[in-house]
Amino acid sequence: MAVIKSITETTREKKVKVLPMSGVSCQEQEQFQAVYKTSTRSKVVAVLVLVAAVILLIISKLTYGAVLDPDRADVLYHSYQGGGMKIDGPAVLIRKKANDNVAVSAYYYVDTISSASVDVLSTASPYSEERKEFQLGAEYLHDKTVIAVNVGQSDESDYLAKSVALNIAHDTFGDLTTVSLGVVYGDNEIKRNGDDNFLETSQQYRIRAGINQILTPSLTAGINIEAVADEGYLNNPYRTVRFIDNSNAAGVGFQGEVYPDTRNSFAVKLSSSYYLPYRAALFANYRYFTDSWDIESQDFELAYRQPFWGDKFELEMKARVYQQTAANFYSDLFPFRDAQNFLARDKELSDFDDLTLGLGLTYKIPSAWSPFNWQSEASFQWDHLRFNYNNFRNPNDPGGVGAEPLYRFSANVVRAFVSVYF
Repeated sequence: MAVIKSITETTREKKVKVLPMSGVSCQEQEQFQAVYKTSTRSKVVAVLVLVAAVILLIISKLTYGAVLDPDRADVLYHSYQGGGMKIDGPAVLIRKKANDNVAVSAYYYVDTISSASVDVLSTASPYSEERKEFQLGAEYLHDKTVIAVNVGQSDESDYLAKSVALNIAHDTFGDLTTVSLGVVYGDNEIKRNGDDNFLETSQQYRIRAGINQILTPSLTAGINIEAVADEGYLNNPYRTVRFIDNSNAAGVGFQGEVYPDTRNSFAVKLSSSYYLPYRAALFANYRYFTDSWDIESQDFELAYRQPFWGDKFELEMKARVYQQTAANFYSDLFPFRDAQNFLARDKELSDFDDLTLGLGLTYKIPSAWSPFNWQSEASFQWDHLRFNYNNFRNPNDPGGVGAEPLYRFSANVVRAFVSVYF
């Protein structure tokens, strides 16, 4: 169920503050930025090529025999509600082996978004829209190496995202070690509802690599790294920033956000699992993220799973804490219009932290209740999240411009799904 579960995971992205260079012309600034972009992109590409070469060398030297994962079908309902937003919808995943060496998969997801969040209400009206996403994939097994290719598309009224991904995983050292490498290219088309002349694009280049190791019969550990390079139009065409405007009776004015057109990020994740003597298991994960917008984040997650009632049920409990710094061009309130080159007031680029508490219950359905006696299971998961923003304020609250209470809210995520193995 890993593929369907992953759609509910939230990626945190961050921000930057760039002031004009005194004594330097606009043309010289543009030349400097062009050189910086080229240099940074070259460094990212060099690191990615080096990582790919090392892992492919390991794979080319070590081959044994393995099997593909079993055939399966998953049906999911997902719901997120909090902070004035509601997102819900179904998803379906089907995976089938053509033979012992080839498998194909198809994934389809639809969600409906209804938003009356603090960002929307401050400068616009609530809205509702639908997003559709599909993915097609194929896997090829050669000895102990699995090569997977996926293509996907996500479509909504003002955003079209297309992607293609290649992933390689290899088991070695007596099946105690798994090395993996993945590359993803994404191409996005951004529009603005109500403005037929607005059209922007962005691209994303992503590479990830990992090593997972069985250390003892009870203990496993892994490390995964990811580098991402984004370029193009990276901000939201509807979002605005606010600034002090004494010529206005309200004392505040608004203007559109302005982001850099490049962003490079790096993340590393450490994970471990320990199987307890009484058949329960502990899981721990730590992730560190940093980017060229001066955002840094850390999160730590601890989970516990316990089967009971003759292995018919499995209980999962988890807790996760997350903290990030603000982008260097973020501000809740700028001192005046066009205060700096780049401007952002997206709360997800601010300094904030959150806490997630989760519960999950899985039931293994008796084969007699399943068609053709197939193995199947049903799961229900609930997460409660609390967000605390340290430099983002709700302009709809009383208190005066720049003196409103700091913003905070809670949200609930519900996932219910059925998996059938055939």
